[in-house]
Amino acid sequence: MASVGMTAAAAWVPCRSWGWAAVSFGPHRGLSALLARIPQRAPRWLPACRQKTSFSLLNRPDLPSLAYKRLKGKSPGIIFIPGYLSNMNGTKALAIEEFCKSLGHAYIRFDYSGVGNSNGNLQENTVGRWRKDVLSIIDDLAEGPQILVGSSLGGWLMLHAAIARPEKVMALIGVATAADSLVTQFNQLPVELKKEIEMKGVWSMPSKYHEEGVYHIQYSFIKEAEHHCLLHSPIPVNCPIRLLHGMKDDIVPWHTSMQVADQVVSTDVDVILRKHSDHRMKEKADIQLLVYTIDDLIDKLSTITS
Repeated sequence: MASVGMTAAAAWVPCRSWGWAAVSFGPHRGLSALLARIPQRAPRWLPACRQKTSFSLLNRPDLPSLAYKRLKGKSPGIIFIPGYLSNMNGTKALAIEEFCKSLGHAYIRFDYSGVGNSNGNLQENTVGRWRKDVLSIIDDLAEGPQILVGSSLGGWLMLHAAIARPEKVMALIGVATAADSLVTQFNQLPVELKKEIEMKGVWSMPSKYHEEGVYHIQYSFIKEAEHHCLLHSPIPVNCPIRLLHGMKDDIVPWHTSMQVADQVVSTDVDVILRKHSDHRMKEKADIQLLVYTIDDLIDKLSTITS
C-alpha cells in the first residue's frame, strides 16, 4: 500500500564524452560489445532537461514508511540504492531515471528510513535497518528481475540484497562501492582516538561532502555495521557485477572495488576505473559511463533470457 506525497525535485540531466579503463575478472562478451557499440549509439536523454517529480510512500507494518519514485516499464527493472545520508534526488538517481524512460524500462529510486522524505529517526538507523529498507523495496515494489545500482554505502547494501534475493537480483552495478568501508576506516584510527570515540559515543569523521565538513556517526552505528562486513570471506553472489570507481576517491579507495571483485564468487565481474574521478562520480562523463554500463547489462540479460 502506498500513499502519494506532494514533494517536488528537479535536476539537470547531464551529457558528455567519456573515457575509462576496465579490468575484467571473468569471461563474457559484455565490455567488448559495449566498446564496439558506443560510437554509433548516443543516448536519447543527452539534451539537458529539467523535471519535477513527486514521490509515493511505501507503508510497512512496524517499520518507517519509505519515500520512493517508481517508473513502470519493461524488465529487467533498475533500482538505485543511494549512498550514506544521500537521498533519491541526486544526480545519478535522476540521470538513471531519464535513461530508463528513454528505454521504457522499469525504475525505482527511494530514500532510506530517516533520510530525505522517508519516515524514521536518523539516529536510530543502522546498516542492518537500511538493508531491510532495500529488501522492502525489492519485495514490495519491484516486479520481476532487477539490476541493482548501488552508490557508495548503497554498493555495500546491494551485495547484501543480492545474497538475500538471488532469485530476483540479476545483476549489480557498484559506484564507488563502500563495502565494509566505515568499519575499515574506524579500525584504522589510532587506538587512543578509538577509545575516545567509544567514550563519547560519536565519531566526528571529516568529510568535504558534508555541509558541516564532518559526519557525526554514532559509535553504536559502527559496532552494528561490523555484523554486516563481507570482505573477510567469499561473497556468495553469482550474477554479473560491474564495479565503477574513481582513482581520485579519497573516501573509499578504489582498491575496495578490487577486493569486492576478488571475493565475490561470480566469474562475470569487471572493475572499471576512472583515473580522474572522485568519490561522488557525478561528473557528466561519469554519468555517461554509468548509463552505458546499465545499457550493456540490459542487453546481456536480454540475450541470456531470450
